[in-house]
Amino acid sequence: MTGSMTSSPGVTALLEEHAGLEARLADPDVHADAALARSLGRRYAAISPVVATVGELSSAEADLADAHELAREDPAFAAEATELEGRVEMLRARLSEQLVPRDPADANDVVVEVKSGEGGEESALFAGDLLRMYSRYAERRGWKVEVLSATESDLGGYKDVTVTVTAPGSDPDGVWSWFKYEGGVHRVQRVPVTESQGRIHTSAAGVLVYPEAEGASEIEIDEKDLRIDVFRSSGKGGQGVNTTDSAVRITHLPTGVVVSCQNERSQLQNKARALEVLRSRLQAMADEAEQAQASADRRSQVRTVDRSERVRTYNFPENRISDHRIGYKSHDLDRVLDGDLDGVLDALRAADRSERMAKAADEASAS
Repeated sequence: MTGSMTSSPGVTALLEEHAGLEARLADPDVHADAALARSLGRRYAAISPVVATVGELSSAEADLADAHELAREDPAFAAEATELEGRVEMLRARLSEQLVPRDPADANDVVVEVKSGEGGEESALFAGDLLRMYSRYAERRGWKVEVLSATESDLGGYKDVTVTVTAPGSDPDGVWSWFKYEGGVHRVQRVPVTESQGRIHTSAAGVLVYPEAEGASEIEIDEKDLRIDVFRSSGKGGQGVNTTDSAVRITHLPTGVVVSCQNERSQLQNKARALEVLRSRLQAMADEAEQAQASADRRSQVRTVDRSERVRTYNFPENRISDHRIGYKSHDLDRVLDGDLDGVLDALRAADRSERMAKAADEASAS
């Protein structure tokens, strides 16, 4: 049993990959391509903890073998051997968890779409609350939020809004590794500002999250499949941002997917950015179609904004947030809406990790 995990083909391949990445990242020519360097750096950072654990486990297993040998001659070493057995067991468990396949998009930046649904103006206001919540959470983590397109409601909410969330550096736990759990219908229960009788109403807003495609994408977009419309960019309160029709809306005719961009200064720039978002959206759809048994976070992203298909409820009278996928509840709604999403996201990540480990264990026992 000793050394079986650290010498397995999968671990050996990771060690070789790590060494290869280290060599490539030491090459100055690699850093001339910022996108390539960032991609390699993220992969290197993702597998470095595994390599560290393998080193610790190999050392602990060697020490344990020595302790067993010494204990046969001197019983005083038996206690040390027992202590090392516990450490080896702990390191093997850690390595088993680290070897569970990660979502390959975990390090990616994301596109977030928030759309109002049932509830009219109140739903649009809630969509604005969700965007503010995500923006403040991103700010806490040092991420950048950029609005690509937005359609505001009369009272200052959003009928729909699309933003990108990007993270600097090469952290393997990128934006997608946290935001992927947000897709679905979010329901709110509160007294709307438009309610004169003080009655609690229920409305909903839909959230769609998908990773931005990095590097070469397998998705090819035929210009003949696109309908491109231009329109006047608008900002807060409907005031014009540009004096020309520079905003771009692209409809992908085969799928019906529509993306818009209005934050750039020229029509050409807006078209290029919209095409990037479209490619990411189509890539996400292709991945989801290919992996019918993919992780629960993607399956949970419903495409309609129906109050019955909810992933989370925000109850204002009780200051309660409930995530219905994992049975999570907490009474700190005010803090959550101010961007403190750590509690619910940590719980979702832990549930996802447990599910992936159970699946990996089942596959290992079946092989």
